Amino acid sequence: MSTARTDGPADTSRRTAPGRRVVRTAVTTAALDVAEHAALVDDAAAGAVVTFAGVVRDHDHGRGVRELEYTGHPSAADVLARVVAEVTAGAAVDAVAVSHRLGHLAIGDVALAVAVSAAHRGEAFAACARLVDEVKAQLPVWKHQRFTDGTSEWVACP
Repeated sequence: MSTARTDGPADTSRRTAPGRRVVRTAVTTAALDVAEHAALVDDAAAGAVVTFAGVVRDHDHGRGVRELEYTGHPSAADVLARVVAEVTAGAAVDAVAVSHRLGHLAIGDVALAVAVSAAHRGEAFAACARLVDEVKAQLPVWKHQRFTDGTSEWVACP
């Protein structure tokens, strides 16, 4: 069975194989800096660095959001590392850095930071999008939203 890319012809422009380095996976209460994540994935072979910032917004389903709190299962760091390794192994990327924040977050705070470097923009965008989707689907982290009307709700909580 071939492991070659199926989304087009093989990339013959590279001088080296994709590094597929995971430079950071973190589940933390510390503030997240997307620019720092981008700097971590810097690579001489990379023609593209794609970043994603999952930012706390002031609304959800027509309701005003005041703040939120993320709570994570003790396995969250291990799950994040596994998800990132799986996505990275199947992508032609040079480096990735992914962090998810826990604790109280205000409007505008970054809850998820992702950075991906690759030789070409298509590979970087695709890997970044897949990382965001898989982290959101698999990470055992739950969101408690507090609304401006004084009510609250848990989101993605089993």
